[in-house]
Amino acid sequence: MASKRVFVAGHNGMVGSAICRELERRGNCEILVRSREQLDLRNQMLVKNFFDSEHIDQVYLAAAKVGGIHANSMYPADFIYDNLMIQSNVIHSAFEHQVSRLLLLGSSCIYPRLAAQPMKEDALLTGSLEPTNEPYAVAKIAGIKLCESYSRQFGVDFRSVMPTNLYGVGDNYHGENSHVVPALIKRFHEAKVRGDEFVSIWGTGSAKREFLYVDDLALACVHLMTLEPAEIGLSTKFPKSHINIGSGEEISIHDLAILIKRVVGFTGEVVFDRAKPDGTPRKLLDSTLIHQLGWFPAIDLHEGLHRAYSDFLRILGEKHV
Repeated sequence: MASKRVFVAGHNGMVGSAICRELERRGNCEILVRSREQLDLRNQMLVKNFFDSEHIDQVYLAAAKVGGIHANSMYPADFIYDNLMIQSNVIHSAFEHQVSRLLLLGSSCIYPRLAAQPMKEDALLTGSLEPTNEPYAVAKIAGIKLCESYSRQFGVDFRSVMPTNLYGVGDNYHGENSHVVPALIKRFHEAKVRGDEFVSIWGTGSAKREFLYVDDLALACVHLMTLEPAEIGLSTKFPKSHINIGSGEEISIHDLAILIKRVVGFTGEVVFDRAKPDGTPRKLLDSTLIHQLGWFPAIDLHEGLHRAYSDFLRILGEKHV
């Protein structure tokens, strides 16, 4: 029997590369990948031509423009346009080419800023979004509704998952466009190398976040794609909108900073700049459904941060002593 041909969109990113690692570990499919230079997913005709030629069975849609508070504030048009175009083109071409199953990767920022904690899937669209990342969140909500609408109208099997804050191997350590964990790893490491007396961090440190190691997410995604619709409560008439994937544990930004400081080995002080925004006060997902389907995270935050810092040092060409 021929193996499935699986397109992992965004394979060079942290999430896409982790999904590729998990698929390779299982070894029961042919993985198709294209770099941004080889295939601009924002271009509808290029995406159509790609699907025309490749006879794809399944799609993991992990390609996205992502970034932290600073990047979302500076480039809101880029975040909403790029993500809307990527999702629309890939999802529509998957439908046109009779792809048997598609999984869209979203983000927990889709939920209202003041949603009840932990956030259940049905909290979607029940309140106002966090202003600092609203354009990105709107795009991701549109992606969820695209999958849901194509499934309802045409009976296809297009699914969505909403991960919590991710970190790990392959993370983005850009000085301005990275998320909180890689940003803090980079800043504490550079401060250690320079011998700085302190590191300044945006906000009060009181905001709480949930974090998940990216390989745990990849395992959850591949696990979900092996389940039949009836096993996860899906139907073509009333498709479930999306499924949360989180660790179930939260930590304040203050405590996270102290933990990363210790992992990196920085001995100076941590100072919080209260003039800068905190973002959403809390973001904890209710992951009851994915747990009921047989997935649980395996890597805790302390171990995951050590792995992430080792990968950061590998990128720098240094040895983690």
